[in-house]
Amino acid sequence: MASGRKKIEVRVQYANLRNLTAGQHIKFACGKDECLVRVTRYSSFEEMLDTEGPEHVNPDSPREQQLTNIRRIYGPEKEALGVLAIEIERVTS
Repeated sequence: MASGRKKIEVRVQYANLRNLTAGQHIKFACGKDECLVRVTRYSSFEEMLDTEGPEHVNPDSPREQQLTNIRRIYGPEKEALGVLAIEIERVTS
């Protein structure tokens, strides 16, 4: 993410993330680095990859491998909660 190659972070809509609305901007911070991010909601990982483009989620991995890896992390019950694509925009400090 820090290099700017990865543009999308993937999450599922756990209870603590359900209040995030599509288009909402939130700030991620890690030490002195900050990123402004925009939230988009999807019903599945496939829809998210097809819309956002797999090269923005993981530029080093093909789409089908990404789908397998994401579903290994987030099983079907978690995908059913809904998918969040968090678009990263670099903010300079």
